[in-house]
Amino acid sequence: MAKKIKTIGVMTGGGDCPGLNAVIRAVAKTAITEHNLNVVGIHDGFLGLIENNLTPLSYDDVSGILTRGGTILGSSNKANPNKFAVEVNGVKKFKNVSRQCVKHAKDAGIEAIVCIGGDGTMSGAAGMVKHGLDFIGVPKTIDNDLWGTDVTFGFDTAVTTATEAVDKIHTTAASHSRVMIVEVMGRYAGWIALHAGVAGGADIILMPEMPYQLDKICKYIEQRKAYGRNYTIIVAAEGAKCKGGQMVVHKVDKFSPDPIRLGGVANKIAADIEAAAGIDCRATVLGHVQRGGMPSPHDRTLATVFGHFALEQLVAGKRNRVVVMKNNELTTVALSQVANKVRTVPKNYRLVKAAKAVGTSFGI
Repeated sequence: MAKKIKTIGVMTGGGDCPGLNAVIRAVAKTAITEHNLNVVGIHDGFLGLIENNLTPLSYDDVSGILTRGGTILGSSNKANPNKFAVEVNGVKKFKNVSRQCVKHAKDAGIEAIVCIGGDGTMSGAAGMVKHGLDFIGVPKTIDNDLWGTDVTFGFDTAVTTATEAVDKIHTTAASHSRVMIVEVMGRYAGWIALHAGVAGGADIILMPEMPYQLDKICKYIEQRKAYGRNYTIIVAAEGAKCKGGQMVVHKVDKFSPDPIRLGGVANKIAADIEAAAGIDCRATVLGHVQRGGMPSPHDRTLATVFGHFALEQLVAGKRNRVVVMKNNELTTVALSQVANKVRTVPKNYRLVKAAKAVGTSFGI
């Protein structure tokens, strides 16, 4: 029989995402009303454990937050306990502060933590397990790239936001007979680009999984013109790259656990098409607008069932697992399996096949 726990922690790590508050609400309310547990909110992701910034959460604290974007607990994508940047004598260096985090958690009576995050957060959690702190992970990322689950909450809202932008770009593109490139997020996976591109009727979709060829893109644009279609919409994932080339890096933050910041591929593609074919192009980078705002109904419900299931797993004695959705069924996978992995779009993915069948180009 599983040992009964009395106090749990809940935290949100990595970039913010629509639906985080829905998970916090589901975890805390289930813990309080169904199991009479104490709930401690950990502020700003792992930074809260590092700096001992913890607050008890009551039922009232998590009421009325279902529809709110962002996270009431705050988050951080620069606070990996296994590789935390500190300054010593004016010099920055990385330090493993996992033991410090575990001490702060145990001093607060926390016996296990529901950590809501992506691969970076799961990696940070996995590093603390060996020091005696237990976790249940909940998969969060707009990128939909967490290994082991078919879907992450936040993705649907991001796709909706991106699709609405592509819809609006259509009228400007048609009015000016231009090629319009819309850059969406996704890091090293093309899930947002694929789904928003198909939903928004993009003519060309460019993804990291399928390196494009500039000449194929230009030829496709000219073919459209020959058929009387005077404009072209391109949706490009921020990690898209030309065949034999590299992803476009916006900046490198060497003191971040994830130092590479992608961005700028839409401007590169626009410049390359203009130089190669003399076609008027414009680029639009959606950026962080995709991570903000009110979560969609789908993300609210998905986040709620994820949060409830995560808490039930803890009460049942499960430890160091990640809640996932596989074949429309909730289950768990080992935390160690999820850490530092990325789920990319398979080349034979059904939506890729459907897009090709209706005439969408992938620049290959």
